[in-house]
Amino acid sequence: MQPSEPVGRKRVKPVVIAVAITGSVPRKTDNPAVPITPTEQIESTRQAFEAGATLVHIHVRNDDETPSSDPERFAAVQAGIVRHCPGMIIQFSTGGRGRDPSQRSSALALRPDMASLATGSVNFPAIVYENHTVLVEEMADKMRELGIRPEIEIFDLSHLHSARRLVDKGLLDEQPHIQFVLGVQNALPAEERLLDILLKEAKHLFPNCTWTAAGIGRQQAKVMDWALARGADAVRTGLEDNIRTNKERLASSNAELVEHAVLAVERHGHRIATPEEARALLGCQPVAIP
Repeated sequence: MQPSEPVGRKRVKPVVIAVAITGSVPRKTDNPAVPITPTEQIESTRQAFEAGATLVHIHVRNDDETPSSDPERFAAVQAGIVRHCPGMIIQFSTGGRGRDPSQRSSALALRPDMASLATGSVNFPAIVYENHTVLVEEMADKMRELGIRPEIEIFDLSHLHSARRLVDKGLLDEQPHIQFVLGVQNALPAEERLLDILLKEAKHLFPNCTWTAAGIGRQQAKVMDWALARGADAVRTGLEDNIRTNKERLASSNAELVEHAVLAVERHGHRIATPEEARALLGCQPVAIP
């Protein structure tokens, strides 16, 4: 249990640190620390959890490192994290890079705490990340039925209004958790004024939403600082988005990137959220008592 705040002192805000451990793109040739196998992913997550992360965003890979939708691989990673990272929020990716659209939600039957949900299409450097309205609604409905908390992925201003339509159809609740993604080539650049525009519109459409922002590549630390300065409920780090600590050096692990995030949170006068606080803040089920 966290100690109570001293009388007369301003309450320190707890901030969730999310770690995106693998993603669909980086390979071992890019950074040997990228965890590919379920065993590597479990161990990398354990290290990140011990460093301060309380939410893990999971992609799984085939043995040749290509993106996979295999529920057995998701199940193996999920079981290992539950065993070694008590209370950590487990979030599955339903992202479409390199995955058959019909299989993107196949692992949701495992009932992770959360799952990503992109509400519109966007240009990536080499592909169109296609999120057809029918597919988005089907995935949102499946998450609702299974009690999985969505994280709404926003690559464009219009995606906020697509999310609003999901709420109006009863597929999302009025307090979504929203992630703004900045710095993807051909999508929204990482500019501070754009985060302000996105955040203002999100709060207009969803006054009670929680939110975070992800900066891609060298933009990661900068976007994290912008988000923390604006009272973000969470920050995101990890080898999916950024394989370096600086221009000259590769990150040694997801845990090292989490350590940098912890320092950023503390530098802004906040503290890292416990698993219990993270679950309450993001609307997930409480930690199960054995």
